[in-house]
Amino acid sequence: MAGTATPSLTRPDGSPVRVLVVDDEVNIAELISMALRYEGWQVSSAHTGTKAVAAAKELKPDAVVLDMMLPDFDGMEVLRRLRGTDPDVPVLFLTARDAVEDRIAGLTAGGDDYVTKPFSLEEVVARLRALMRRSGAQQAATTSVLSVGDLTLDEDSHEVVRDGEEISLTATEFELLRYLMRNPKRVLSKAQILDRVWNYDFGGQANVVELYISYLRKKIDVGREPMIHTMRGAGYVLKPAATSV
Repeated sequence: MAGTATPSLTRPDGSPVRVLVVDDEVNIAELISMALRYEGWQVSSAHTGTKAVAAAKELKPDAVVLDMMLPDFDGMEVLRRLRGTDPDVPVLFLTARDAVEDRIAGLTAGGDDYVTKPFSLEEVVARLRALMRRSGAQQAATTSVLSVGDLTLDEDSHEVVRDGEEISLTATEFELLRYLMRNPKRVLSKAQILDRVWNYDFGGQANVVELYISYLRKKIDVGREPMIHTMRGAGYVLKPAATSV
């Protein structure tokens, strides 16, 4: 439905991408799993290498988040066994080690990327998204027109209209508004917005988000009931104006 949050990636058949999360620390595995499910992905978890290999055979994941240190055998061995049945599955290593040689070893063994604990959930999601895009996951198929209240955005023609008036946006403003409109009534942090609009490696300059939010407000909200709201300490949210609910 237009204006609702949609999965950012799908399998070629349109179904949600599948991710296997492997970490012996149950709370970490659950936190990551929750973040990935929030993306609309199908997630399974395992807490040992043995269970990870079995789960992968059943799930046939599109990507694997894999802790290097497991109680029965290490992530390298899990990777070797996973690649025995699916040589192309992207693997994101989690490692508590800072040593460069450990990271190099993981990548040399066939891992596609790694994050070092402690990490942010946004970082894990961003790295996974990049890996899966490279391996063939597709942007979710959605209707080309998003609607929130009296505001509409056509993803194909890039036309933006509020209350019958066409609004001209720059490419970056358009991408920012599109992300807000795909997640109506959902508070989006500056880190999430940086990741989606400027890509994860932009540099983490949150002030650029504030700047472009102000640009959007001047075009979308000035002279009208505001739709873009600041949630102090949390981020931004776009919701229908009170007059258009």
